[in-house]
Amino acid sequence: MDERQDGVDAIMRAWETVRPDLDCSPMAVIGRLSRASRLLERALKEHFAARGVEAWEFDVLATLLRAGPPHVLNAGELSTAAMVSSAALTNRIDRLVDRGWVDRAVDPSHRRRVLISLTDSGKDLVNQLVTEHVANEQLLLAGLKTAERDQLAGLLRRLLISLGDTEQAAPV
Repeated sequence: MDERQDGVDAIMRAWETVRPDLDCSPMAVIGRLSRASRLLERALKEHFAARGVEAWEFDVLATLLRAGPPHVLNAGELSTAAMVSSAALTNRIDRLVDRGWVDRAVDPSHRRRVLISLTDSGKDLVNQLVTEHVANEQLLLAGLKTAERDQLAGLLRRLLISLGDTEQAAPV
């Protein structure tokens, strides 16, 4: 077992001193999840910035790629999958259209619905980015052995399900 201490250890020691009557063990889990999330988010943002892309741009492009051929989603589906408001999505789509990575068109079967699709250059870009992204994530998780990663993924899955994040509730 690793004997090194992280920032949460100091917080937990302080709580033990100030409130020895209180079981603060949930803080150790939530605190570490929160800190890990922030550190990983920063690392991913830096990774994409070095490639001239913002993380949200990758998210939208990857969502369209994951949708499968012909890589088209309506704006509502994309908004749900990207977990952003329709107003925020409109702004994001405008920027991606300007960069030539997506197209926007009116759905011929439902004139009030907008379809968003990957362009060829958008598809080429996201295919390159996803390969690099997975390699970067491998590096970010290099401190864990494969079995530890699998165990952590399973535990986090159980936690997410207990918090209501089921496959049916998950976006595309």
